[in-house]
Amino acid sequence: MAPKHLRVVASLFVAVAAGGCTQNPFRATPAMMPVSFAPQAPSVPLSPSPLPSYANVDPKALETQLARSRQETQLVQEEVSALREQLASTSSQLAQARAVARPAGPPGTFAPPGDPGSQLAQPTIPAIDPASMREGMNHLAIPGVTSRLDGAVVRIEIPADKLFEPGTASLLPAGAALLSQTATEVSGVFKGQFIGIEGHTDTEPLQNATWGSPHQLSVARASAVFDFLCGRTTLKPGQLFVVAHGPNHPVVSNATAAGRARNRRVELVVYPEQTAAEPATGMADAPGAG
Repeated sequence: MAPKHLRVVASLFVAVAAGGCTQNPFRATPAMMPVSFAPQAPSVPLSPSPLPSYANVDPKALETQLARSRQETQLVQEEVSALREQLASTSSQLAQARAVARPAGPPGTFAPPGDPGSQLAQPTIPAIDPASMREGMNHLAIPGVTSRLDGAVVRIEIPADKLFEPGTASLLPAGAALLSQTATEVSGVFKGQFIGIEGHTDTEPLQNATWGSPHQLSVARASAVFDFLCGRTTLKPGQLFVVAHGPNHPVVSNATAAGRARNRRVELVVYPEQTAAEPATGMADAPGAG
């Protein structure tokens, strides 16, 4: 029989072997998996965004568009320059007309002796109130012509298609008759008041090569109306002045044919100021009256 201490050792060995991995001091510690912090590639590869292709673009078409854009930019710059010149000219005309109608000096007094253009000073005429301007506008009776109060002025809107041949500044016979009728009404209701002749066009490209820009056409049309009113009606050159706006001031949208026709117009703008004192009653003499 084995010694007692050998039996004890053998018993311990059997117990350790039967105790499992947590009880076995002789079991090797399993190695741990390394932890990686590197970014992981996506499981589904990303497809790159397709780049725009210019293979089907016509270079000539691009050049044409670029040339057209440059031409339009140049036309806009020319129109802005023309508008500035027109505004300066209008301001000068209005200032000169006021200076002639209202000489310097206190109302009712003589100018100093020896002063150039010495004459009896005209009394200062106060501006006409808006209520009187509205009342006068309501007395206008011109078929086919629209009138409206715009702040302190009355705008008499005459369609350009009724005045001129298409794309020109040549007055139609019916247009001349319409201007004569309009001048008779205006001179009877707004006696001696300043009147601006404003030319307007739409935004369509010009078909007539005579005019380089819509501003030039609007200048020619407003000037034709000025010449007619001065030569064939009772309105006086001293109370008229010309302004050309081209397509810059539409009254409605140019998106439709009717809107473009409305924007092609000449406006007689009556200001609430008179060039000189007018008789309280009676209209100006008709052309040719003695």
